[in-house]
Amino acid sequence: MITVLAFVVTLGILIVIHEWGHYRMALACGVKVERFSVGFGKPLLRWQRGETEFVVAAIPLGGYVKMLDEREGPVATSDLDRAFNRKSLRQRSAIVLAGPLANLVLAVLLYALVGYVGKLEPRAVLATPPTASLAEKAGLQAGDWVQAVRRDGASESIPVRSLPDLHWHVLRAALDGDRLVLDVSDRDGRGPRSLTLDLAQIPPREVDEGLVRRVGLAMPFDEPVLGRVVADGPAARAGAQVGDRVLSVDGVAMADAQALFSRIRGSVVAGQAPPQLWLIERAGRRLELTVTPRVVAADGASVARIDAYIGRGADRIKVSHGLLESAVIGFERTWEMAALTLKTLGRMLIGEASLKNLSGPITIADVAGQAAQSGAVPFLEFLAFVSLSLGVLNLLPLPMLDGGHLMLYIFEAVRGRPPSDLWLARLQRGGLAVLLLMMSVALYNDVARIFGLS
Repeated sequence: MITVLAFVVTLGILIVIHEWGHYRMALACGVKVERFSVGFGKPLLRWQRGETEFVVAAIPLGGYVKMLDEREGPVATSDLDRAFNRKSLRQRSAIVLAGPLANLVLAVLLYALVGYVGKLEPRAVLATPPTASLAEKAGLQAGDWVQAVRRDGASESIPVRSLPDLHWHVLRAALDGDRLVLDVSDRDGRGPRSLTLDLAQIPPREVDEGLVRRVGLAMPFDEPVLGRVVADGPAARAGAQVGDRVLSVDGVAMADAQALFSRIRGSVVAGQAPPQLWLIERAGRRLELTVTPRVVAADGASVARIDAYIGRGADRIKVSHGLLESAVIGFERTWEMAALTLKTLGRMLIGEASLKNLSGPITIADVAGQAAQSGAVPFLEFLAFVSLSLGVLNLLPLPMLDGGHLMLYIFEAVRGRPPSDLWLARLQRGGLAVLLLMMSVALYNDVARIFGLS
């Protein structure tokens, strides 16, 4: 229920803001607006305000602003100067551009608000990197604290505020094909050293939502301590208790919770999980336990579990900024995310980036629900990202989108006349075909994620 409600609220806010941009600019340019609709299909609610009818319709997957236009029907002589098609090229362009800009402005405001209010994020203290990952090859170890980063060849380092901040730097460097130098120390700030992540070797097609995990930087450091232990599970039957610190498994030292988790999960051999000899510390005493994990199917493979929570929770800090700095961060994050989105779309178009980066309504609904359950700040951040994405996508030069209309206006400005009705019809059919293809790929990616096919 929360997922559905969060999805509806997200769409509702973004549609209203987008269409409000068109609506306000149309009024400012002297255009008569006949209808402001949120959704398509049968009207559920309607009311009149001045000359405009406001409607909430049954299908909440978009909206529109219907303006007076001679191309859509006869217009009274007294209203000719208020018809959209009679306005100057500059005014028509401003009206079309106002919708995407409203979404981008909303993203700026939301990112600034999140920066000002602040949020709890894990420190950039890293868990044990997976075997053969770029992080392991770079020399990163459990408990390494990444305090700053810089591009290879750059003279100045950029402070890293948190683990998500580090993820952002890694993603940008990978997209640019750069190596990233990390300034690290131990968890207490001792033993500073510099390590290099060779992100340039990552093919552009592999720069997607799973990149940080594959690089080996996804998880924050956590202690190898047992939390909740499920009654009658493998851990409980072996005598494990809440608060037990696991020092080693089969003689291999456990540096952190991630190392212990990986050791348990990957212990399946020929469909069976053999018993493990654990050395634990409990109330200052060292004890040995024999734990036999159970085997389950997950993500298309057999993995082992002990039915106990591992870890105490990552060390978190509150990341917040002053009012002016938050405003600057709002603009910077919106600009950077917009550029990143366009760069990713461009690489998908030429086959250099995976089409798995496209997401549809199912993924959006799922993430919206998770963000809403996590609290107001994560939901606002998610709303900012989707608003930004909507603004950028609407500026693409496809005839069915706002960017397509702007493209036609540029043609009109250069040639001195609009394209012919024949060419306009062809462009609209082509734009519709591209949009349907993108929607189909996004929907396939949604279904593939649900059923573990991607």
